[in-house]
Amino acid sequence: MEYVKLFDAEYRVMQIIWDNEPLTSRELSEICFNELSWQRTTTYTMLKRLIQKGYAQNEKKIVSSLISREEVQKNESKDFVEKNFAGSLYSFIAAFTTDNKLDEEEIKKIKKLISDSKK
Repeated sequence: MEYVKLFDAEYRVMQIIWDNEPLTSRELSEICFNELSWQRTTTYTMLKRLIQKGYAQNEKKIVSSLISREEVQKNESKDFVEKNFAGSLYSFIAAFTTDNKLDEEEIKKIKKLISDSKK
């Protein structure tokens, strides 16, 4: 599937779906009302967009995701680094760690990620 970017509101609905799936469209509407103060029609409009983009399905009023949270995070991250740092992961990490100091556990995990990802 070719990656289609999610808008912030769509991503918020997907987070609710991932956290609660499978759920009825009514349950989705209730959660969106409680968490986002959205009316039912707004939730259903967002759900329709997510279905059209291939992120979710609504079969017999049961809503579930068609793409994992991890896949979306991977694509969103790639897009962000490409757009804001010319694709340079180093530039992103350098910018991020300027004001956000990492603790020893985070550094250890990042080193392991780098080691595991060597070509």
